[in-house]
Amino acid sequence: MANDLENLKNDTIAALQRASTHSEWDAVRVGTLGRSGTLTGLLRQLGSFSHEERKERGQALNRLRDELTHLIEQRGREIEALALQQRLAEETVDITQPTPTAPVGLIHPISRTIEEITTIFGAMGFHLAEGPDVESQWHNFSALNTPKHHPARTEQDTFYLPALEGEEELRVLRTQTSGVQVRTMLQEKPPIRIIAPGRTYRADHDATHSPMFHQCEGLVIEKGITLGHLKGCLTEFLRAFFNQPDLPVRFRASYFPFTEPSMEIDIGWSRETGAIGAGADWLEVLGAGMVHARVLSNCGLDPAEWQGFAFGMGIERLAMLKNGIADLRSFYESDLRWLRHYGFSALSPATLTEGL
Repeated sequence: MANDLENLKNDTIAALQRASTHSEWDAVRVGTLGRSGTLTGLLRQLGSFSHEERKERGQALNRLRDELTHLIEQRGREIEALALQQRLAEETVDITQPTPTAPVGLIHPISRTIEEITTIFGAMGFHLAEGPDVESQWHNFSALNTPKHHPARTEQDTFYLPALEGEEELRVLRTQTSGVQVRTMLQEKPPIRIIAPGRTYRADHDATHSPMFHQCEGLVIEKGITLGHLKGCLTEFLRAFFNQPDLPVRFRASYFPFTEPSMEIDIGWSRETGAIGAGADWLEVLGAGMVHARVLSNCGLDPAEWQGFAFGMGIERLAMLKNGIADLRSFYESDLRWLRHYGFSALSPATLTEGL
């Protein structure tokens, strides 16, 4: 019976010598010492022997198991060492070669445009104000003198959400950041001078419109504010933003429910070439006006004491004009090639243009 144990030992040693990879070594280990291994099978057969034979054969099997376990573990360490040497030989690094550099992240044109707008108005004494993306209809429409029959309040233009518990009216995704102006007038005492950049939402989607886009609205409430202050503020802003001290700016009569008088602001441009400040054509870039007396009253301010002006602009529109971007949808396609072309270095923050 000793012959079968000697044969098992020799066969295991030969198999270990042939094994050159971890998987081959593991197959030998499992085939010998595993639950269904050869040596394990021999140990299970001890019950069929007599008492004396079982004692003698059991001792021999235990000695063989200890010996084979040692040989298998030793061979496993040898194979691991050989594998490590092979990896070190194959994965050498040539330290004379230049280190590969990771691509540098860039600032999105929308983020840079917001930085530029904030910088310019910040130099004029404005401060940032923020508000929720989900607004009540009162903050988004009613307080701004927008009647319920106004087309902007239809579901074709506005995204409606369920009302909160205890509220009768449905909530909306804000269609403009004017709600921030309302909240500021309710919470702060004049004088007020704020800008409110942020996301807005409308049910529209094409090359020049997006269901989600960005606006920046501004509000000034003080005593003695006139239309001249509005014109001077926005003219200086546009000339600083487009870096053109002599940029032609035109104020054209219009209508908004929340301002009276209301106006559209145009800048000179060339319809043929698209150049800003050149040519004999005009391009509308933002809307503005003197704050309507009803809006002041709705926010608890006396129109006989306080006057002010408000304005609003599309951030994507300004970014498209300044950077020569033709399609609004490209802002949201997450195309890294596009961002590498139109993005801005984080090491060149937005600054005011000297001389304006």
